[in-house]
Amino acid sequence: MSGRGRLTICAALATLLAAGSLLPLVEPTGWILQAAFLLAVVSGVGALTRRVPLARPLTVAAQALVALLLLTVAFARGQALAGVLPGPDAFREFGQLLAEGADDVGQYAIPAPVTGGIRLLLIGGVLVIGLTVDALAVTYRSAAPAGLPLLALYSVAAGLSQGGARWLWFLLAAAGYLLLLLAEGRDRLSQWGRVFGGAPRGPSRLGAGLEPAGGRPGAPVRSGRRIGAVALGIALVVPAALPSLGGGLLGGQGRGGETGPGGGTISAVNPLVSLQNSLNQPEDREVLSYRTSADSTQDMYLRIVALDHFDGSSWKPSERRVGDVPSPLPAPQGLAPGVRTSTVRTNLVAADWYKQNWLPLPYPATEVRLGGRWRYEPEGRTLVGDRGQTTRGAKYQVSSLLVEPTAEQLAQAGPPPAELLEEYTKVPDSLPGMVGRKARAVTSGASNPYEKAVRLQDWFASKGGFTYDTQVAAGSGSEAIARFLKQKQGFCVHFSFSMAAMARTLGIPSRVAVGFTPGSSGADGSMSVGLKDAHAWPELYFEGIGWTRFEPTPTRGTVPDYAIEEAPSGGASEPAEPQPSTTSAPSAEPTPSDSCPPEMKKLDGGCGAPVQQTGGGPTDRGLPLGTILSTTALGLLVLGLPALPLLWRVRVRRRRLSEPGGGGTTRDGHSSPGEPTGPGSGPGERTLAAWRELIDSGWDYGIVPDDSQTPRQASARIARQGGLDTAATESAHRVAAAVEQVLYAPAPRPAAGLAADVRRVRDGLHSAAGRSTRLRALLAPRSAARVAWAFSRWRSAQVARWSARWGVDRWAETLRRAVPGRQRG
Repeated sequence: MSGRGRLTICAALATLLAAGSLLPLVEPTGWILQAAFLLAVVSGVGALTRRVPLARPLTVAAQALVALLLLTVAFARGQALAGVLPGPDAFREFGQLLAEGADDVGQYAIPAPVTGGIRLLLIGGVLVIGLTVDALAVTYRSAAPAGLPLLALYSVAAGLSQGGARWLWFLLAAAGYLLLLLAEGRDRLSQWGRVFGGAPRGPSRLGAGLEPAGGRPGAPVRSGRRIGAVALGIALVVPAALPSLGGGLLGGQGRGGETGPGGGTISAVNPLVSLQNSLNQPEDREVLSYRTSADSTQDMYLRIVALDHFDGSSWKPSERRVGDVPSPLPAPQGLAPGVRTSTVRTNLVAADWYKQNWLPLPYPATEVRLGGRWRYEPEGRTLVGDRGQTTRGAKYQVSSLLVEPTAEQLAQAGPPPAELLEEYTKVPDSLPGMVGRKARAVTSGASNPYEKAVRLQDWFASKGGFTYDTQVAAGSGSEAIARFLKQKQGFCVHFSFSMAAMARTLGIPSRVAVGFTPGSSGADGSMSVGLKDAHAWPELYFEGIGWTRFEPTPTRGTVPDYAIEEAPSGGASEPAEPQPSTTSAPSAEPTPSDSCPPEMKKLDGGCGAPVQQTGGGPTDRGLPLGTILSTTALGLLVLGLPALPLLWRVRVRRRRLSEPGGGGTTRDGHSSPGEPTGPGSGPGERTLAAWRELIDSGWDYGIVPDDSQTPRQASARIARQGGLDTAATESAHRVAAAVEQVLYAPAPRPAAGLAADVRRVRDGLHSAAGRSTRLRALLAPRSAARVAWAFSRWRSAQVARWSARWGVDRWAETLRRAVPGRQRG
């Protein structure tokens, strides 16, 4: 088999091995067979066109055309002309399938079903990567940069995958890339013939000329291995370094010492950005439904997030460390055994249109069963999506506690821990003093924090003259709180934030919870939660009970039994039929559901929504297509820029040392910007090109060119400073003699074997150089400075060309003649 044939097979195999990393993402996995067949056809077309031969760009174009026809037959046959030729209808079908595929990627959990759109994304992506690898490694004979598209394919799969066998797919992809590098090295060595460097020895078992004397690998093979090692190192680092690609190949420890593949922190974002918009929507769209084992749903508030940081401008979640979702969840903070609790089990389903990063949960949840990439924040007992995970179409099961403290237990609560008291009673300096004065006035005469909390709640809900109005400008900062206390008009955001701030001024730990009221009951016994059920309420901390809900907003939700003034001490609320929330009755007035903080609405869908199902249905919001494409492009850019000098040098060397009639020769001997020389069709041009390559090879290894020296002197200098052995020195002298013969002989004669001589000199320089010099010559060759020089010459030529075209020179000459006494020169 020819060298190009082996390269073609290895390129296709490397692509398929890298594509194997996508197998855990979908079920069933039969798509890989279809992709392999189509890739084999595209690779075969490339092999045939290279034998014709066609120009390299035409070869790539022919492969791309065949790939398009194959995809048309596979996915848009009904819309194509004669079932094969793609027309406008076929391209519309492709667009629709791609849009559906992107949407399906967002809906389904891993492993996702192979829908038509997902199949097109998978197979089309493998074909594009395979065509790129084939073009780089086989058509343009540069196997090393072919690792970049392979790395991009693996990195996308590694970022989405959650399994523990990612190391296996990495090894397979790496093996495919190394096989491609070795195939290219063998092909190049076979073109040079056997390599000798000392005493002869028997032929290699791998094929003639693949082992030099001494049993050590030849320089090109060693270089290929080094390139492979660098590429593998990059593949280990990139998935860990790029955002949204997860924890990387090795997973392991998260940031800050947390274990698990997704350890880290959750940044402080404000979820109250769209609550007011939801409350003012003309249509109360359902965001989730649920069924629960609770006797009464009046306390089934669905909590999304806790806002515990008040900086004077807004309430928002603190930056917290998140980790894996434990099963079961830890016991609620501060809850003592003597407080009555009962376990409630709830099944929730989110609407397909609703998506946001926080998972609505009854509080306090003790166990959550769901699929997808979710992280747990223990301080607020919240679940947040990781790497693009949202609640869209989610199905999940929650076990939670119904905590039923008595008024006596709350009144007798001891002091909270010092750390908790310090963190949750902070108020900013910008908070007007009238807020604290009003809090003390309202709670005057109360003997304990519990009585103060109840008086604050009742003052807002009924005794203070406040009215509920969703049209009031939203705001959660110090000025908004002061304005609300004066105007006494607002909605749940104002009531909850103001009560929490006033409680803090009284030394009661407090925060604001955002989520949904219980919703309304349906005919089938399920509960429906709509946009207008979005709500915010304060939570106050009492030692022995924990974080406790209060309801200061009038006409919204229900006041818990323990917060009703002079309520009997204790038990659970009477069993009753599931009761709808106050939002169920149509009214011209703003409905009770109108209380989800405004900032919540800007979170991808509004104020609340459940997450994914535990099965194979829509549950996992994967990376958006735009994120995948932008991340891949960024990765290719970051990895490709440092490799540009290497790629330029490899291309110029191949062009200079190509044999007569080879694919790398030019017809006129001229060079374009960035390619200063190139062998033409004549022997003189080829000799000079080989000489320039010899000079640049010495330059790459630290021997700066000296144009004042003759070819003989320059070759002797390279041999001396480069530490060349006898064979390499003789090769350098032969090239110099050939150059002198071309420059000075009346009738230049062609010299044979110059390309092999130059390669021998370069190998000698490489063997004699130190490790750092070798690495510099490979990755940052000094001769790449010729690119800047060539660009400067090209720019000067363009300036001169446009100056002549627009008559600048003639205008200047006319001006000189028109000025008396002006000397021409």
